[in-house]
Amino acid sequence: MAEVEWKISDTPVDYDEAVDIMEARAAEILDGRTPELVWLLEHPPLYTAGTSANSVDLLTPDRFPVYKTGRGGEYTYHGPGQRVAYVMLNLNERTRDVRAYVRNLEEWIIQTLGEFSITGERRDGRVGIWVDRGANSDGSRIENKIAAIGVRVRRWVTFHGISINVEPELEHFSGIVPCGIAEHGVTSLVDLGIPATTTDVDVALRKTFGEVF
Repeated sequence: MAEVEWKISDTPVDYDEAVDIMEARAAEILDGRTPELVWLLEHPPLYTAGTSANSVDLLTPDRFPVYKTGRGGEYTYHGPGQRVAYVMLNLNERTRDVRAYVRNLEEWIIQTLGEFSITGERRDGRVGIWVDRGANSDGSRIENKIAAIGVRVRRWVTFHGISINVEPELEHFSGIVPCGIAEHGVTSLVDLGIPATTTDVDVALRKTFGEVF
């Protein structure tokens, strides 16, 4: 396989524009016209509704633009301070296994967080990567989501991908029930006391990508 191309957008990218670019690139990858791509970017503040989204989980529908999207999952928030990585890989040339691909995305996030001494964890029945914040007074665990995953696969070429909260406005998540999970909150690297930037996260993402994929 040709080396994976990396692209970084320095200004927020409109969501519909990003989807159009991914759709076109995925078709070109399938035809062998262009190499696989990892695209790192931010979006302006918005909510997206995945294929499993429940309308009752959109708590403030007039707050930010809402986009229906073909990725899996439910509602999520995107905005400045959050690193989005759209991953366009040809599983025909790798392994035709969507579950294994999602598992690799999870591992990629976990290893990236590890570069900042953050322990990211999977949770059965919950999409994304989680951070254990300790115990409540009743002994239950405080768990916050730090990264989301939502993928689409067409003819075994992937698009959409992951998002990691670096320093977004966490209050913006209050307009939705993130991924349909109301009992747990969200966090970010900066919220955890790690003074990281999106550039720092980009370096870590690129370093760990080859170790996983």
